[in-house]
Amino acid sequence: MRASALLRVELGSGGRSVVRELRSEAPMTLLPRRTVTASPDGTAVVHLVNSAATPVGGDEVDLRVQVGPGARLRLRGTAATIALPGPHGETSRATVHIEVGAGGVVDYLPEATVISARADHRAEMTIELGDGARARCRETLVLGRYGETPGRMTTTTHVVRSGIPLLRQRLDIGADRLGASAGYLAGARVLATETVMWGNDPAEAISGEWWSLVPLAAGGALANALGESAVTAERRLAEAMGHHPDAKDLEVHSW
Repeated sequence: MRASALLRVELGSGGRSVVRELRSEAPMTLLPRRTVTASPDGTAVVHLVNSAATPVGGDEVDLRVQVGPGARLRLRGTAATIALPGPHGETSRATVHIEVGAGGVVDYLPEATVISARADHRAEMTIELGDGARARCRETLVLGRYGETPGRMTTTTHVVRSGIPLLRQRLDIGADRLGASAGYLAGARVLATETVMWGNDPAEAISGEWWSLVPLAAGGALANALGESAVTAERRLAEAMGHHPDAKDLEVHSW
């Protein structure tokens, strides 16, 4: 299965952000929130819905998001994604490409991705920011369903602001000895990560019980948390983000 989705948001009249273009197909369905229940600060809110079991080995899905200058977007997931094996061991692929114009803001907050047994999944996220643009992107990886040995996954993240690389990161999951290493995942089943390019950055690296918040050399910050469950890892991630200088502004609202 091959599927693609495109979301384009621009700044409209009265300071409200407006969805100008929205195209999606199963298994990715984009659902914008109605104006009557829109966010109080004019942010466009769109939900990403998995409308079919995906990705299965051999599937290729692509999501492209464009946020115009000064516009604001919150793109949220509604349910976990489960990477499943193909009938002949094929690799599944998911790509996310986010472009944010000068002064624009994007919150990309999908639900967890579960790497099931025998799955072979590749995920790539690219974020391109204009001058003064802000972005926060979350990723939660669950290594296998309950009582299950996970398959393999490679996830890469590339963040660029005005042509300057801020983050280039790759994570390989599925090597048992590496996953058990104290310098890697320390045997944890869940890794939660948040990449934040906002107004301020932490002055220095901060860490606690199985979480860390680290400033990036060229701007931005990276938070990581480990846990035996998604609930625990995400609670620790929230604790890490609570130490960010812009923690109040980065709170996730219910709208």
